[in-house]
Amino acid sequence: MSGGGSLPAGAAAAPPGPPAPALSARGARIAGGSPGLLDAGFALYVADPFDRELNPQGILNLGTSENTLCFDLLEERITVMNGCCAVFATLSTVLCDPGDGYLIPAPYYGGINSKTWLYGGVQPVHVPLSSEVTDEESHPFQLTVEKLEAALQSAKKQVIASCSWNERQYTGIRVRALILINPHNPLGDIYPAQLLKECLEFAHRYELHVIMDEIYMLSVYDDTTFTSVLSLDCLPDPERTHFMWGFSKDFGMSGIRVGVLYTRNHEIRKAVNQLAVFHSCPGPVQHVLSQFLRDRDWLDNMFFPTNKKRLKEAQNILVDGLADVGIPVLKSSGGLYVWADFRKFLKSQTFEAELELWQKLLDKKLLISPGKAFYCYEPGWFRLVFSNSVDKIYLCIQRLEQMLHSYAAEPVTNNTSSTADALCNPEKDSSGKPSSTRGKDVSQLKNILVY
Repeated sequence: MSGGGSLPAGAAAAPPGPPAPALSARGARIAGGSPGLLDAGFALYVADPFDRELNPQGILNLGTSENTLCFDLLEERITVMNGCCAVFATLSTVLCDPGDGYLIPAPYYGGINSKTWLYGGVQPVHVPLSSEVTDEESHPFQLTVEKLEAALQSAKKQVIASCSWNERQYTGIRVRALILINPHNPLGDIYPAQLLKECLEFAHRYELHVIMDEIYMLSVYDDTTFTSVLSLDCLPDPERTHFMWGFSKDFGMSGIRVGVLYTRNHEIRKAVNQLAVFHSCPGPVQHVLSQFLRDRDWLDNMFFPTNKKRLKEAQNILVDGLADVGIPVLKSSGGLYVWADFRKFLKSQTFEAELELWQKLLDKKLLISPGKAFYCYEPGWFRLVFSNSVDKIYLCIQRLEQMLHSYAAEPVTNNTSSTADALCNPEKDSSGKPSSTRGKDVSQLKNILVY
């Protein structure tokens, strides 16, 4: 016999088995995740970006929510670069077990899904919002506590099969949290203080954590009063109320990757800190930002007023331009975008038709974001970002008008409601016949096309 590892005489070596996978099952699931529509659209933009001098026929990006209006004010103070992803990932992981759910009004920023799923295996429980206004509501896509209640009860009754060794169990989704985005993305509206309090009371009744994403809280551009959850005198459940914010949107620093979590709960903070070591912010970056925030005189008297003024001006230009081509928008007060109604331009009232229209716009080198990317329950809504230079907004309207003019020449099956028809088709007079006076139409559009 030779060495201790040799085979007995006459024994045949077993055929080599398949190599062990490099990734765990969790790793394979993460690696195999397909990019969302927002990521796919941005990748196309990166491959062919618009540049007035070098690539004037490139893709014009009004799909990515990034504020470029005050870059000139920031260049001497801080490097312009983003991030709250780690806050969502770590917080959802320590609050929830795999398979748990969180309530979230839909539509909403779709990127939250991957942040909460990849680490924690936590799933969204949608609270569907509708453009149709009921007698109890004052505006489209309005959130109410009754809608939260209905979604929670539906999740509890949802049948999910899970197999153990010899038995099959059926159970509903255990909802652990409520996520609210304020100002809202993509709707652009702001939760009134009373509604905010009602949502917090609802969560307290069911012992739900509340995650308040206020990443656009300093990007309010009209006179609507914004109420931060941190400003409320008395929280129904302070130990389960958590606040997050980042520099990316309000300060035009997409890429700097600094997110802030505020929670009074010591145990949650301790658990998050255990994971935060893998997602830490470099000390030099923290130092620069702390110096930046100390200049309150410049922030209060220069940056914030200028940013608000430029946001409002840019929003007005985009809303007026969309009105000129017959596209209504939801009335908005915060954020960097508008929520626009393209339903009358769909070939059919389906998400397939929405994506077809989105692709047609991309073919014309214009990137905006389809409602499907925000889990909207109604096809035909798109988010357009206005926090960009005026010349790009005008070019957006120009490309949009050219594309829709050619697209409208093809047969369209429109199944939107009579209410939507009245809002989306102001070019028809009271008899239902198209008007021949374009100037009159434009003035009507500007008067009625904001919900």
